Amino acid sequence: MNAKIGNKELLDRDERYVVLVSILSADVQCCSVIALPDTLLISRRIWRQHPFSVTLVLSLYICTQAMIKEGNHTHEQTGFFSDTGELGGRHHQFTEICTALYERELMGLAHTGSSNNTILKRRLSGLPHHVRSVARYLVANPTPLSIDTHNGSWYYKQAGKCPGIMNNEEKTLAWFLKHADYGVVVPIFVKSLEGMHIELDSIDKVDANNHQIHVNRHGWFLYSGAQYDENMGEHGDKKLFKPTKAVMAAACCGHAWNYKSKTSPRSLSLREMRLSTQINWTTFT
Repeated sequence: MNAKIGNKELLDRDERYVVLVSILSADVQCCSVIALPDTLLISRRIWRQHPFSVTLVLSLYICTQAMIKEGNHTHEQTGFFSDTGELGGRHHQFTEICTALYERELMGLAHTGSSNNTILKRRLSGLPHHVRSVARYLVANPTPLSIDTHNGSWYYKQAGKCPGIMNNEEKTLAWFLKHADYGVVVPIFVKSLEGMHIELDSIDKVDANNHQIHVNRHGWFLYSGAQYDENMGEHGDKKLFKPTKAVMAAACCGHAWNYKSKTSPRSLSLREMRLSTQINWTTFT
């Protein structure tokens, strides 16, 4: 499905912004004005600053809405939200989660997205697939966590203190000696002046001889947990935690703490939400 902007026009109607688009696909062409839900309201300031990213993401969203309408009249054309048979009575949850994920990713792209249009187009091209995949997994929910359909996120009771903070290096070493492998999702403890939280990352290199792993975003770590750089040795305010149910739940739910108590959870990026769907919960307790 290719979504292309035809005539762009933002209108102020009943305190909502709507966008006029022309949606082109292989076998259907339609031009319609669709009011965005409250969760996808876009301020004029963000529109002016990031017209390209906002336009593209909104066009993708509106494209799916048009296909829902088409799906009510034909079984030959399926769209983004058309998994009713597979999802059974949970179709409403699926749609709500997709909308929340779109909103979050849109705001992230608008504020911190790349200014390189080629990179942005590449990121957006895979957006429908990733959103649908995450939403389908959350609805099925084969995990010990609960889901928050309104926010498109995981939910688990937050501990008063960051779990894993008293990291046992010997136990961490033993776990990674057994489980370190390409693609394994692992928890990375991140500490800053504002506080601390746990992020999800995935292993993309394993150096078994030196008991080291490299994770996609945060770099090299020793099996024992310390961040490592061959020029600096052990360093940094990041640690590789031994995965446990409490640690992985905190990472999936975005739990955060300052140096006194717990704080409001952070919102996970679509990348981290995707990683949360690839956790093997049976490898830890």
